[in-house]
Amino acid sequence: MNDYQYEIITTLQYRVKNLQAQVDAFKNGSKYLQMDAQYKSMLYTEECHIHKLEVELSKAHAQTIDVRNKWWDTIEDVYKDHQKEIAAKDARIRALEKRIILVEQQRDAALDKVAEQRRELYEVKTELEEEQGKNLKLTAQINRDYENSSKPSSQSPNHKKISNSREKSGRRPGGQPGHKGYGRKKQAVSEPVIMLPPPEEVLEDPDFKKTGKVIRKQMINLRFFLDVNEYAAEVYYNSKTGERSHAQFPEGYINDVNYGGSVKALAFILNNECCVSIDKTIKLISDLTDGKLSISKGMVNGLSKEFSMKTDKEKKELFASLMQKPVLHTDNTNARSNGSSRFVFIVAAPDGTAQYYFRENKGHAGIKDTPVDLNQSAIFIHDHDTTFYNYGSGHQECIAHILRYCKDSIQNEPDRKWNKKMYKLLREMVHYRNGIDETTGFDEKTVMEFEERYDSILEEAREEYEYIPPSKYYREGYNLYRRMAKYRSSHLLFLHDIRVPHNNNMAERLLRAYKRKQHQVMSFRSDASIDYLCQSMSMLLSLRQDPESSVYDSVSKIFDRQKAGRST
Repeated sequence: MNDYQYEIITTLQYRVKNLQAQVDAFKNGSKYLQMDAQYKSMLYTEECHIHKLEVELSKAHAQTIDVRNKWWDTIEDVYKDHQKEIAAKDARIRALEKRIILVEQQRDAALDKVAEQRRELYEVKTELEEEQGKNLKLTAQINRDYENSSKPSSQSPNHKKISNSREKSGRRPGGQPGHKGYGRKKQAVSEPVIMLPPPEEVLEDPDFKKTGKVIRKQMINLRFFLDVNEYAAEVYYNSKTGERSHAQFPEGYINDVNYGGSVKALAFILNNECCVSIDKTIKLISDLTDGKLSISKGMVNGLSKEFSMKTDKEKKELFASLMQKPVLHTDNTNARSNGSSRFVFIVAAPDGTAQYYFRENKGHAGIKDTPVDLNQSAIFIHDHDTTFYNYGSGHQECIAHILRYCKDSIQNEPDRKWNKKMYKLLREMVHYRNGIDETTGFDEKTVMEFEERYDSILEEAREEYEYIPPSKYYREGYNLYRRMAKYRSSHLLFLHDIRVPHNNNMAERLLRAYKRKQHQVMSFRSDASIDYLCQSMSMLLSLRQDPESSVYDSVSKIFDRQKAGRST
């Protein structure tokens, strides 16, 4: 047996001995008595502690009751005060509710009044906008003249003074010292030259000698006289047959008194080209002949028909010439025939070749059988008449008209910016075009820059009209923008083709010649009168194309023809 086992056995023996002693104590009762005495001691101690706690609990309970009673008193006081406050607040709430109801009634009445005022304000603003639109429309109509519309200058009597932007030089008007003047042309003398005798003091003074120089001065006058040729033929009578016979008179000798080409040419040019009335034409010819020659109104009135019938060949040649032109100006204007509205068309080439055409209607019916209708290879320059777009190979709208419309938009739409920019751009284009040398042609880069600016300005116009739509009373500016966008190529063709001018002044200038006659006549009595006048004016333009010939002599020779196309 080792030490470890010895210790375990010894420990166990001590524990057994201790347990045996405890068992013996329980068997003899001593342990119970000890435990009873310990229990009673502990019970007494606990009872004393419980009694002490009960006393403390009784005191705490009494104190709690006292505190509770005090709290109840306090709460009751607070409750009474709270009830008073609630009652006061309820009274205030009832007063406020009554006040709110009154305020709501007043608010509703005020809102109804405001709504009514808003309706009235809306009606007033709507009416004001309508009146402003009408005022703008009437103002635009009143301010419309030859500078900002297609209205002719003859209908704008109050022309403003044309300003002279040249700087004053301080010189007197007229020819300047050292400048060779353009004197009056001397004419061949019709009478023997009258040599003036020298002064007597010169003849008497031997110091005066002849220089060989002769000073000549002429006095030119007009003298009219009648050149009358008369043929006479004896009349023979046949006693058997009763027949009468005489020598045949030359051609042109039909009536007892016949007027030659010179008389007819003078009356014709005065009446049709110079726009002198028939009565004044007759009076002037009578005064020039000392009252010897007094022609009739019917004869003067029939000169256009006679002249037209005797120039059929020239008119056909003129028409054929226009059919060969690559560029043509065209336009039309109103005419009056027996109180009815008629139209006069003009077709002209840039070189001045032109023809007038009388038509009863505008549109396709008016263009029919003219060079505009038949010359499909030509480029036409015209105002914005969409009928012309159905003819020809190309088109150029008159930029002068577009500038006027831009100016009208600037005056009536001052808040918009595109119209001012477009006006400036078009003027730059025209200035560039007028300075182009035909031998060098256009600069492609410059033209491209012009086109880009043109497109950019139209885009700006689109944005402006989308942001602020145009007034229903003034839509001319908006219509101009849309037209320039739709017919872009027809506004810029003059920057690509050197043959095409930028305006239609040729046609408008020629139509003014007819309008002057129309103004003098007021209203023609028949359509035929206007037709013959148009044919005659076309021939007069053609005759004036030749600077070497005299229009008066040419017209006289035409009137001396006995039949159309034949000279006497």
